[in-house]
Amino acid sequence: MSTRTHRTRMLVAAALTAATLTLTACNSGEGVQDEGASAGSASTASTTPSPKASGGTSTGTGKTDSAGSTSEGSTGGATGSTGTTGSTGSSGSTGSSGSTGSTGSTGSKDSDPSRTPCSPASTRTTATEVSRPLNHLLLTVTNTGSKNCNLTGYPAVRFGEAQSVPPAFEDSKPQAVVTLAPGESGYASVLLSAADGSGSGGSTAKSVEVYFDESASAAAHPSLPAKGVYVDDSIRVSYWQSTMADALAW
Repeated sequence: MSTRTHRTRMLVAAALTAATLTLTACNSGEGVQDEGASAGSASTASTTPSPKASGGTSTGTGKTDSAGSTSEGSTGGATGSTGTTGSTGSSGSTGSSGSTGSTGSTGSKDSDPSRTPCSPASTRTTATEVSRPLNHLLLTVTNTGSKNCNLTGYPAVRFGEAQSVPPAFEDSKPQAVVTLAPGESGYASVLLSAADGSGSGGSTAKSVEVYFDESASAAAHPSLPAKGVYVDDSIRVSYWQSTMADALAW
């Protein structure tokens, strides 16, 4: 047998073997798709880009072998890399609550005695000569206004044409300022002359000016007895007191 004849027989045998295997695979349902199905599949794959690709997808057309199956490495173009999902923006920070405004300070009350000194315009002042103690004059200041007022220090009194005011008994200074509510009264006494007659430079005064303290600019003008009062250089005054008894103790 010649070499050509032997080769021909081997090719024929190989072809028959391949055909037999192909028919067996088709009959068992595990064979490859027919040419029509594989062609449609390959066409769909070649024209539909990957939805995840961020760039254009270049997909090569798949080739079908003689048995109708699509060759595994027939896809030409490389699939583009999937685009990175954008980072989610951070939530806006919540604005800080506005600070509560500070409460304004309460203004001083109209009745605050330290801010409302008594004045002749809102008071009534009397000067009364008393029998006890001797040679004393009682000054009474009554609040006729609608607000509290304050009597501070001691009265500065000027009798007649006197150019100076008498000093105060320092021991008579009260521990607190005398505050007068509407209708209330404060008191001070005036020692007019020495009871034993030891004083000098005496004279009779028929008028008096009463300043409620040494810094006051306006004076009250209470009436004196018609005969006037005798005054010498022993004259002294007490500090303002809240009671008549305290004032006349000096």
